[in-house]
Amino acid sequence: MGQLEAQEGQLSITVQEDNEANIQPDVLNQPARRRGMDWWLRMSMYTFFVLAGQAIATLLGRQYFDKGGKSNWLATLVQICGFPILLPYYCIPAWNKKPPATNSTIEPKPPSLIALASVYGSLGSLIAADYYLYSIGINYLPVSTFSLISASQLAFNAVFSYFLNKQKFTILIVNCLVILTISSGLLVLQGDNGDASTISKSKYIIGFICTVAASAGYALTLSLTQLAFAKVIKKETSRAIMDMTVYQSVVATTIILVGLFASGDWKGIPHEMKVYKLGKVSYIMNVTWTAINWQLFQVGVVGLIFEASSLFSNSIGAVGLPIVPILAVIFFHEKMNGIKACSLILAIWGFFSYVYQHYLDDRKSKSEKKGASDQVCKDVPLENIRS
Repeated sequence: MGQLEAQEGQLSITVQEDNEANIQPDVLNQPARRRGMDWWLRMSMYTFFVLAGQAIATLLGRQYFDKGGKSNWLATLVQICGFPILLPYYCIPAWNKKPPATNSTIEPKPPSLIALASVYGSLGSLIAADYYLYSIGINYLPVSTFSLISASQLAFNAVFSYFLNKQKFTILIVNCLVILTISSGLLVLQGDNGDASTISKSKYIIGFICTVAASAGYALTLSLTQLAFAKVIKKETSRAIMDMTVYQSVVATTIILVGLFASGDWKGIPHEMKVYKLGKVSYIMNVTWTAINWQLFQVGVVGLIFEASSLFSNSIGAVGLPIVPILAVIFFHEKMNGIKACSLILAIWGFFSYVYQHYLDDRKSKSEKKGASDQVCKDVPLENIRS
């Protein structure tokens, strides 16, 4: 008897939904189309932030050291301290509205302050360490070499995503891992050749190790960010993206400022301005625009993690890595030797291996959803619904 009542209840809900769909098809379908367009616009915006921010900021960071900058702590600070440009966002009411509630929406329990503080604190600390290692790498390596080694973070991200985000390994993803590992390994062979002739072998090795370590650490940060969105924050709003970006930036900036003052590097900043080859104004503009572009990059990365996944976000960042060596040849007159060219080709090959896998996964997901929908229609015959 209880099963019969449950079936009747499910049948009445199905009939009600069917009637609503027949009466107001345009009203029900139009919001879905709007959401789809909004999603693509957001993805396009975040992708632009990642590609443009990464390329411009990396070149400006290399210029800082080339023209007389010497502080690794300051180079680290400008990678994360640009978050104040995001604060006006909180003053715009239209961007802070909660999504309209529906009957099927179950509001998740908000996380505790301790949980949020733990998330922002741990991620901010990891970012501070990663960016310091990155600043050493870009100081000791040619910008093209630095960028190509950074492509290894996609391989690290795939490994962390497997354990933390249940990312499945396929032949194409394994191919991506192997190729990107070889791509980065080839750069060890060039040593102090070409445009690295002014860098000692010891500094080159230190720069290589620091960049690889930073790539692994940053990949871990991306996977943990995705895990935090899924397990702790549980909010599908742009406010959640902005909170993640701003609060972890505050933590990282605080840690880096402590390092800057504890190391005494801050004392040399006025002298750096005076001896900077392009002048004091150019020094200030370099530091300012580096901070702004890295912050836009950070917003794009977090946004892509929120909208898709950490691996997808990292793959978009990998698209921009081959752009940097090309720009370095144009603006810094770096040499594109044979080893570096092979590494570049392998990096692009590895990236497209993952992108194609993402395309196959997307097609499979759509096919499974369509199959499930067709199965539901078969399970509930039309004559039973109308009766």
